[in-house]
Amino acid sequence: MPAVSVDNPLELPRLVAAKPDDRARRVKSITTAPRGLEGEGFPVRRAFAGIDLAELDPFIHMDQMGEIDYGPGEPKGTPWHPHRGFETVTYMIEGTFLHQDSIGGGGMIQNGATQWMTAGAGILHIERPPDALIDSGGLFHGIQLWVNLPSKLKMTSPRYQDIGSNAVTLLTNENGDAIIRVIAGSLGDVQGPGSTHTPITLVHATLLPGGQLVLPWNREYNALTYVLSGRGTAGLERDALEEGQMAVHVDGDVVVLSANETQDSRTEAFEVLILGGEPIREPVAAYGPFVMNTRAELQQAFEDYQAGRLGQIPADHI
Repeated sequence: MPAVSVDNPLELPRLVAAKPDDRARRVKSITTAPRGLEGEGFPVRRAFAGIDLAELDPFIHMDQMGEIDYGPGEPKGTPWHPHRGFETVTYMIEGTFLHQDSIGGGGMIQNGATQWMTAGAGILHIERPPDALIDSGGLFHGIQLWVNLPSKLKMTSPRYQDIGSNAVTLLTNENGDAIIRVIAGSLGDVQGPGSTHTPITLVHATLLPGGQLVLPWNREYNALTYVLSGRGTAGLERDALEEGQMAVHVDGDVVVLSANETQDSRTEAFEVLILGGEPIREPVAAYGPFVMNTRAELQQAFEDYQAGRLGQIPADHI
């Protein structure tokens, strides 16, 4: 890990340095994601468990899928299912997933690629490993994130974005001991490739042992750091942070992260996902695959799905 990388970070463009009067965000809380099963039984960690929805806004849900090394015949996915009222983001760090949906979007998501699906008024989709991977087994590791939509966009037209690994914007820090992948939104004066209805920033960063990252962050956004692997600290107080844990950062201009001098032989670096967005601050009514504002809207979503109004499974479905 990860798939999108470079041999020499010093060759990359540099992140805009923090200004002398920039204030580091403090760490409000650290939680540990419990383990569970999703879809047809693939293992996940529920990254947002135990965090108040107001701290997460505009995000609703996030799973770390894997990291797991499947044996032959073991890889699993999800069956066809509906969504309405939000956007799903599938970021494949290692391994391969096939995506298909009811509006004609689809393709292979693999090794650093991201699939961004706006469910909006309604969509059906499926994600599963390709047959070759099911036969052979192999490494599988990714993230699925749900980004809420404001009420005025809940019923927007569905859309699909395929963000290839080569489209991701790569940066390094002043010392060259971090690789920063901007997947969506802006980071300082750098724009990521993902186009979002809700203003957010999504970053995957690798910190070499002993490295420190001072990341400029929009003061109007919330800020969350989830550890994919390795050990390090968050904030100037150096709160300990390790694999499967989420830090909530508040009040400031920059997010400060540091990697421990010693990492284990399996991870070798401190891998983190940093995300934040402009809070929507609207009521949330969420159940199963739907995220709406009221219970009545949820009921309507279930009725529309049962009536076939959220789309049809294509004849050439996978």
